[in-house]
Amino acid sequence: MNELVCCQIENNIATITLQNGKANAISHEVINDLNSALDKAEQANAVVVLTGQPGMLSAGYDLKIMQESMQSAMALVAKGSALTRRMLAFPYPIIVACSGHAVAKGAFLLLAADYRIGVAGDFKIGLNEVAIGMTMHHAGVELARGRLAPVFFNRSVILAEMFTPQDAENAGFLDKLVSEQEFWPTVNFVAQAMTKLNMTAHHQTKLKARAELLQVLDENIEKDRHSSL
Repeated sequence: MNELVCCQIENNIATITLQNGKANAISHEVINDLNSALDKAEQANAVVVLTGQPGMLSAGYDLKIMQESMQSAMALVAKGSALTRRMLAFPYPIIVACSGHAVAKGAFLLLAADYRIGVAGDFKIGLNEVAIGMTMHHAGVELARGRLAPVFFNRSVILAEMFTPQDAENAGFLDKLVSEQEFWPTVNFVAQAMTKLNMTAHHQTKLKARAELLQVLDENIEKDRHSSL
């Protein structure tokens, strides 16, 4: 049986790779495996590099689960929001190496990371919930509000605009955009640089800098538990 999430730890860097089919769909099992991988990274005091397969970080939540019932969709979204919240407060730096498309929950993984490196190409990045008939959940709205450039917030959340990697960098989904040839050398260079940080200072500063966002997320994750999507 193929692993849905692969975790390799070397030189204080934990490379966590999503490998759940062509779309890298986010299911309950994938979230469980991501949390297990983060546990391993935390135990190893490792910087995290989260990535997908060539051409695809993730196309978002598993649509089979999302379409089963309102309760099924809400349960998966709640679990995904808890993962997002954990990433934002993680004690070690999290880099997302965006290997291609990042849609819906895939794009939220970008918004939950400390540093995001994208690869140039014919890829789409963004929050398409409104376009596919889903009302954005409260926690998703607040995460986008907290991490996107204000001028792109309405376009992304309310109008479901999808962006090229270059525009995604301007919007705040990515921090750095490089060519395919430069992608992994850049990811490795940034990850190695981050291993030199004082991790106690990094974590304490992260919690201070994101205190308001984390509080808002906690409130809205709870609100989502009692509302419909």
